[in-house]
Amino acid sequence: MRLENKVAIVTGAASGFGEGIARRFAAEGAKVVLADLNDQAGRRIAADIAAAGGTAAYVHADVTERAEVKAMVEAATTTYGRLDILVNNAGYSHVNQPMTEVAEADFDRTFAVNVKAIYLAAIEAVPVFRAQGGGCIVNTSSTAGLRPRPGLAWYNGSKGAVNTITKSMAVELAPDRIRVNAICPVAGDTPMLATFMGKPDTPENRAPFLATIPLGRLSTPADVAAAALYLASDEASMLTGVLLEVDGGRCI
Repeated sequence: MRLENKVAIVTGAASGFGEGIARRFAAEGAKVVLADLNDQAGRRIAADIAAAGGTAAYVHADVTERAEVKAMVEAATTTYGRLDILVNNAGYSHVNQPMTEVAEADFDRTFAVNVKAIYLAAIEAVPVFRAQGGGCIVNTSSTAGLRPRPGLAWYNGSKGAVNTITKSMAVELAPDRIRVNAICPVAGDTPMLATFMGKPDTPENRAPFLATIPLGRLSTPADVAAAALYLASDEASMLTGVLLEVDGGRCI
C-alpha cells in the first residue's frame, strides 16, 4: 500500500474529484479525514470506506472560514495523531457567462473557495508539518489556469492564482521538507460540469468540450485520484512545484 500509515485530509470530499481521491487514498492505506459541507454525503462516503476495510472520518468544514479549517486540521491530529497529506480540493465556479455579468457574490465565492482556502489551510497545516519534519500538499487546480476558456474569466483567474501559489509555496516550504504540487484536470465528469458549460449537461452540450480534448473524453475522479496518489506518495519525493496536467492533451 502506497500510503500506509499516512494521515490525509481531503477537502471537497463528498463528491466528484474529492470523493475519488478520498476513496483511493483509503484503499492505499491512508487514514483519511473527509471535509465538506455536504454532511449526508460525507458521512456516507466515510462509512463506505470503513465498510471496505479502510479508515476514515468525516468533518463538516467550510474551507473559507478559518475556525472551521482549524477544527478540520485538529480533527486529523486529534483522531489519528498526525497529518502527512493535505489535499486542497474543494472548488467553486461561477456559471459560464460573459465576465461582466458575473455577480459580485459569485466572484467573491470563487476566490474564497479556490484561493483563500489554500491560504487558511496553510496557516493551520504548515506548523503541523514543520513540527513533524515534513509533509505534502496537493492543490486541485485546473487547465483553466493554463489554457482558459471563454465565459469563465474569473474562475480561470482563480486557478491561475492557485498555480502561482503552488509554485511559491513549493519554493518557500522546501527547506522544511514540505512538498507542494497541483493537479490541473480538464473538465471532468462531475456535478460541476453543467456550471462550466453554462447549460444543461447533455451529450449535445458536451460535444464542443470534448472536441477540444485530443484523447476525446472528460477527466474522471479516478484519473485525478491516481494523479493525487502519485504526488502524495513517496515515489514523488523529488517533485515539488509541479502542475500536473490530467487533461487528455488539451493544454498541448
